[in-house]
Amino acid sequence: MFKSLVISHTRTCFKTIIPFCPKHYSTQTHTFDNFHNPKVSKPLTTFVKRTFSHIYQQCSYQKTLDQGKQAHAHMIASGFVPTIFVTNCLIQMYIKCSNMYYAHKVFDEMPQRDTISWNAMVFGYAGIGNMGIAQNMFDSMPERDVVSWNSLISGYLQNGNCAESVDIFTRILREGAALDATTFAVVLKACLGLEDYGLGVQVHGLLIQTGFVYDVVAGSATVDMYAKCKKLKESITFFNEMHVKNWVSWSALIAGCVQNDELLCGLELFKNMQKEGLGVSQSTYASLFRSCAGLTALNFGSQLHGHSLKMNFGSDLIVGTATLDMYAKCDRLSDAKKLFRTLSVRNRQSYNAIIIGCTRVGEAFEALQLFRNLMCTDLGFDEISLSGAFSACAVIKAYTFGVGLHGLTIKSMLQSNVCVENAMLDMYGKCGALTEARRVFDDMRIRDAVSWNAIIAAYEQNGNVDETLELLVSMLGSGLEPDEFTFGSVLKACAGLKALNYGTEIHGRIVKSGMGLESFVGSALVDMYCKCARIEDAEKLHERMSEQTMVAWNAIISGFSDQEQSEEAQKFFSRMLQSGTKPDNFTFATVLDTCANLATISLGRQIHGQIIKQEMQTDVFICSTLVDMYSKCGNMHDSRLMFDKSTNKDFVTWNAMICGYANHGHANDAISIFESMKLNNVKPNHATFVSVLRACAHMGQVERGLEYFNSMWNNYKLNPQLEHYSCMVDILGRSGQVNKALNLINDMAIEPDDVIWRTLLGICKLQKNVEVAETAASRLIQLDPQDSSTYVLLANIYADAGMWEKVSKIRKSMRRVGLKKEPGCSWIEVKSELHMFVIADKAHPRCNEIYDKLDELVGEMTWSRCVNDAEGPEDERAACFTSYA
Repeated sequence: MFKSLVISHTRTCFKTIIPFCPKHYSTQTHTFDNFHNPKVSKPLTTFVKRTFSHIYQQCSYQKTLDQGKQAHAHMIASGFVPTIFVTNCLIQMYIKCSNMYYAHKVFDEMPQRDTISWNAMVFGYAGIGNMGIAQNMFDSMPERDVVSWNSLISGYLQNGNCAESVDIFTRILREGAALDATTFAVVLKACLGLEDYGLGVQVHGLLIQTGFVYDVVAGSATVDMYAKCKKLKESITFFNEMHVKNWVSWSALIAGCVQNDELLCGLELFKNMQKEGLGVSQSTYASLFRSCAGLTALNFGSQLHGHSLKMNFGSDLIVGTATLDMYAKCDRLSDAKKLFRTLSVRNRQSYNAIIIGCTRVGEAFEALQLFRNLMCTDLGFDEISLSGAFSACAVIKAYTFGVGLHGLTIKSMLQSNVCVENAMLDMYGKCGALTEARRVFDDMRIRDAVSWNAIIAAYEQNGNVDETLELLVSMLGSGLEPDEFTFGSVLKACAGLKALNYGTEIHGRIVKSGMGLESFVGSALVDMYCKCARIEDAEKLHERMSEQTMVAWNAIISGFSDQEQSEEAQKFFSRMLQSGTKPDNFTFATVLDTCANLATISLGRQIHGQIIKQEMQTDVFICSTLVDMYSKCGNMHDSRLMFDKSTNKDFVTWNAMICGYANHGHANDAISIFESMKLNNVKPNHATFVSVLRACAHMGQVERGLEYFNSMWNNYKLNPQLEHYSCMVDILGRSGQVNKALNLINDMAIEPDDVIWRTLLGICKLQKNVEVAETAASRLIQLDPQDSSTYVLLANIYADAGMWEKVSKIRKSMRRVGLKKEPGCSWIEVKSELHMFVIADKAHPRCNEIYDKLDELVGEMTWSRCVNDAEGPEDERAACFTSYA
């Protein structure tokens, strides 16, 4: 009965396991009942031995622990006495299925053990990180072979103890134990872990001595060692000398090229690898996609994606994540998102790649949503996830969410991770929370160059220039040398403060560091010199730069424009085009601004044409500048046309249109645009109200002007500035309320400047108010005694009032202090050539023809309008010329 029960039980077990059995194990066919048939005992032993070993091996391969246990139970129940080989297969099965308890139990019950049994136990305990038991097993071995030593060395390496791996290797050499190619491959990886290039070279020497240098495994490891030690030249040389190369050798060199930023070289190697007919591994694809991302080689990356799908890597998570990262870094976020959605399994790395990809292109809200989705999974987050989330908060200045992330960081024990701390520091800086940023910085136990750059940039971006420079000094005191990003932030601070002395000192340090002519730092230097009005120095530096960047060209063009040298700016723009540099939206906007200043509408139209060709007309910055350029050139029709065609108007666009109408006396149109601006919920700023009040002055609408003036604070919380008070003085004065204008000035909360007093003085001439004029002139002379226009204007007011003695007195005063009336200047563009004139000008090459024409025109003009205060023939002609020009 008992025998029947055992047979019944084992039959059930065998039926479960039978799918794993091979079709034929001997020349004789066996049924289950043959196990108990003594007539076929010899073939049966061979069959059973082969069957169990095969089953254990299959279970090991597929890591099916339950089926392995069933086979083990069947072997015990059948009474079969396993050989050492079969038992070793059983131990291997338990090890592969991560059950060291059963593996050790089987090992302890073995009547006889061979070296393979011991090696399996050493390997198994090393695999689960228990190097203490692995070492004891190794020390208890009666005999050791090369696999024993390799299992121990690789165990220490896998558990991060590279130094012990090297010590074991030294012991091998000392005891004269056997070595093979795997031993060298493992110890070369240990050299990498220790970052000991010299030791790696010594191991290479031993490879040559022992002859393993010709082995493809050891050779591939040597290629990898040199590449990862930043010795790519030596790695390539060794690779070229290898007699036999496999896909591992090629993959190692391709990865080395990527790690050494020789991205193009990596792609070329891949092409050569394909010519050799070798397959591509998971790690090779990962390196290649990284190369494409670094080179922004979208076309090649897309082809590589197709290649990976063809090679059945479409469902591979590592390849999929690398592909996703490539699309994100090539600014094809839509493809990256599509790929992310199609991944059947997602890991933390794939989430990290898409979070950082969204952040890079400014889709910060979606990046934060993806981070939330990651938090809802069982994957957890790491320092890369947190850094990406902090960067997303920095993009949209999401201070509150950032504070929440800070709390999450503290709970996760990642607050001391320098990568996370740097991202947090940058977030607080970009959100304007300098106190929190400084607290994070001060609490950092480890600060690298990125940490210093982040805190320096934070202070610079928030206008704290002095602290920015102090932090640079502190950084130098800590022993860290500034890099290009440090210098970029500090030079920007100097430019903002116009601190030329500091800027030149930093320039000297940059020259000593050898970065003076590099594109990034060089462009920052050019910008600093331009902002400090040293354009000549900026040009010299620009000419010497190794690469003349768009930033540097734009800085000089903008510098000329800021210094009111619009012609020079246009000439430099022409040089830029001749150099083959393609202008961007900032370049076009700056040059259009110079066209507005010079009223060179023909050049402005040409640039407008280029903007249309490059499809930049939808850029709100350019559109606003075009509106402004056409209005300043007197072409209000085209200005309004550009305004109406603008699909995305910001307050600058509205201001440009209002200002254009106001300056050309189209006051009603200016007010109409302003009212439309309010209806479109665009908040006006100080510049808007200057134009609106100017329009009210042109129309003489005092009440409306006062209403708009008062609404600045009441409706928009804008404090009126000097320009607004100047406009109100003009409005009141034009309506004849000169005394009220004077009272407004006296009641101002801020100190009036010369512009306001000069406005009042001009109104006094219009209204012939001598008393207030004398007050205004007195204040102007106090503010600027050397300004001749005050004396001239007051003299004209006296002349209008017939007070000739006072006129004479003022002219004597001007002569006594050496003041002369400054000549006016005007210009006109004829056939793309600019002609400039001053009063009584005789320098123009065709001045005789011009004066002849003027004499002809004088005869047709009203003398009272043309020669009002002329004192002689020369003054008469000069006055006429000024009026004409």
